[in-house]
Amino acid sequence: MLPKIRKAAYLSALMKTENKQIEKLQDERLVLDLQIEQLHKTNSKKLTLMLFGIGSVQHNYKKMNINENKRFSFSGHESFQCRSLWLKKGYDYVKKGKSFNDEDAVVELGVGKNMVGSIRYWMKAFDMLDTEDKLTPLADKLLADDGWDPYLEDEASLWLLHYHLVTKGYATTYILLFNELRKEKIEFTKEAFLAFINRKAEIQKITVSKNTINADFDVMIKLYNRTNSQSNDKEDNFMGILSELEIMRNFSRNKLENYVIENNEKPQIPYHLILYGILKSTEKSLSVSFSEIDHDYNSVGNVFAINRSGLMDKIESFVEDSNYKGEIIFNDQAGIKELQFRSRPEPISILEHYYSSVYAG
Repeated sequence: MLPKIRKAAYLSALMKTENKQIEKLQDERLVLDLQIEQLHKTNSKKLTLMLFGIGSVQHNYKKMNINENKRFSFSGHESFQCRSLWLKKGYDYVKKGKSFNDEDAVVELGVGKNMVGSIRYWMKAFDMLDTEDKLTPLADKLLADDGWDPYLEDEASLWLLHYHLVTKGYATTYILLFNELRKEKIEFTKEAFLAFINRKAEIQKITVSKNTINADFDVMIKLYNRTNSQSNDKEDNFMGILSELEIMRNFSRNKLENYVIENNEKPQIPYHLILYGILKSTEKSLSVSFSEIDHDYNSVGNVFAINRSGLMDKIESFVEDSNYKGEIIFNDQAGIKELQFRSRPEPISILEHYYSSVYAG
C-alpha cells in the first residue's frame, strides 16, 4: 500500500488528470453538438453521410455534379481575349435597351462584327449577362456610371471578375484550369492542357475539336499574360483584362513554353473578396470547415490560388473587422478548424462594405 502522503498526492494528481480529460471531452462534445445541430438543418441524405464519418462524399458528389452537369464550352469568344473597356462598353450598350443582334451593333459599339459577338460572350462569361442577355445585379452594381468601379480602376474589381469567370463555368477552360489541372500539374504546357481536356472529354463521352481547344488556350493565355511590350505599357488597350493580376507566369524550357499558377499568400487581394467567395461557394451553411475553404471545388483557395497561410491571414482580418466581429467566428478546437456564422451576411453586402470603405470621403 502507498503511504498516506503519497497516496493523497497520487489521488490528487489522478483527479486533476481525470478533470482535464472530462473538460476535453466536454469541449469535443460541444463542438459535436454544434455540428449535429447544423446538420439537422440540412437534408437527411447529407446528415446520414456525415454521421457515418464520410462527409467528404458529399463534396466529391458536388464536384462530380459540377463536371457532369456543366456543358463544355471552348468557343464563342471569336478568338479575342476580353479587353479592358469591353465590359463597360457592353454594359452601356445593353443598358440602353439594345441587343447584340441589332443591325447597328457594329456602329454602336465601334467594333467589328466578330468583336460584337466576343463582347457578348465575355459579358456572359464574367456573369454580367444572364442566359436571356439581361444585365445581372452584379453588373449594375459594378459597371453603372454611379457604380462601384465602372472603369475597373481598382485591382480588386479584376479579382472579382476573375472569381466569377472561374466559378460561373460558362467558359469551361477556367473552371477546369483552376479547380483541376493546376492540382495535377504545378507547371503545364499547351500540350499538357490539350491532353487534359481530351481526357476530360473522353470521360464525358463527347468530341472536342483540337483547333477549338488550341484557340481557347491561346485566348486564355492572352487574357492573363502580357507580352513584353504590353508589360512596358499598362495603358495598352489590347491587353487582356486580367493581365494586371499577374496570377500566371510563363517561362521557356526545352523549347516549350511552360505556365505556372502558384499558390501563395496573395496579400494584394482584399479580405472582403475572400469572405465574399466563401459565402458564395458554401450555400447557406452556418459552419464551414477550413478544408472546404481551402480546396473544395470553386473554393477561394482554388480560385484565387491562395495558400493556407494567406487564407488564415484573410480570415483573421475579416473576423476582426468591426462589421462582422462577433457575428463571424473562427473556431480551432479539438482538431477542427471552421468558420461559424451567427447569421450569414448577404455576399453582395460584403462588396458594399469594401467599395464604400475604399471610396469613403
